[in-house]
Amino acid sequence: MAKKITVIGPGTMGTGIAQAFITAGFEVVLIGRSEESLQRGMAIIKARMDKAAAKGKLSQQEISSAMGNLKLSANYDDGRGSYAVIETVSEMAETKMEVFKLAEEHIHSEILATNTSSIPISKLSEAVKDRSRFIGLHFFNPVPVMKPVEVILGKDTSKATAEAALRLIEECGKVPIEVIDYPGFVANSVLMPMLNEAIILLEKGVSTKEGIDTIIKLGLNHPMGPLELADYIGLDVCKDIMDSIYNETHDMKFKPAEMLIQLVSAGKLGRKTGEGFYLYKQER
Repeated sequence: MAKKITVIGPGTMGTGIAQAFITAGFEVVLIGRSEESLQRGMAIIKARMDKAAAKGKLSQQEISSAMGNLKLSANYDDGRGSYAVIETVSEMAETKMEVFKLAEEHIHSEILATNTSSIPISKLSEAVKDRSRFIGLHFFNPVPVMKPVEVILGKDTSKATAEAALRLIEECGKVPIEVIDYPGFVANSVLMPMLNEAIILLEKGVSTKEGIDTIIKLGLNHPMGPLELADYIGLDVCKDIMDSIYNETHDMKFKPAEMLIQLVSAGKLGRKTGEGFYLYKQER
């Protein structure tokens, strides 16, 4: 019998994680706050799968089988019997901690995980009674494509939970990498200063946005330039991550550049709003 997984939050990361698990044969309950948000999430998953089918990466039979593993719900009780719960709501500690309290109360899973990209695991675990089952599972966007998952151990995470989480990620077809609970973990400790520095260079007029991105793509062999990547991630998400790490470390390399702050304040968040450092055509 396939393991049951509950994913909380039908946004970009939640739908990606749910898709990865249903494609791997897991039963998944995707929990959202409203029917509207859940239907949007379902549409995102279906669109991604149809795109993969058009590229010959999935058959219609595989899509039908995977979608049959997915259940949408606004009720935490529907997650009962889950082996693991993975939270993917907005990058705000208070919001996440409310989710963990509800998940612990209603679902009673063996693994209670957060997909946070920057908030300390030990801080988030303060919301739950049994901290030994709490762990970080940081997937990368786009989840169906990206292989690594940072498996972050809090100070109270048990060895049994860590081993179970590592096995679970492997069963999902991903590559788990164990890291300690450090601000920004590995990926964002490296990535965010690079993005921030590119923005500062643009502020100072060292080169154009196209120039900065082209140098990094061609000179450092990156698939995307840092300003393109920031737009892809979401400038608000980048700022939230930088703020979170800066508040923990007070390291100036994580203090968001003024241009980033201004763009976020203006609602220019990148691809998802049609404008960030670049302009984008909005999909209808």
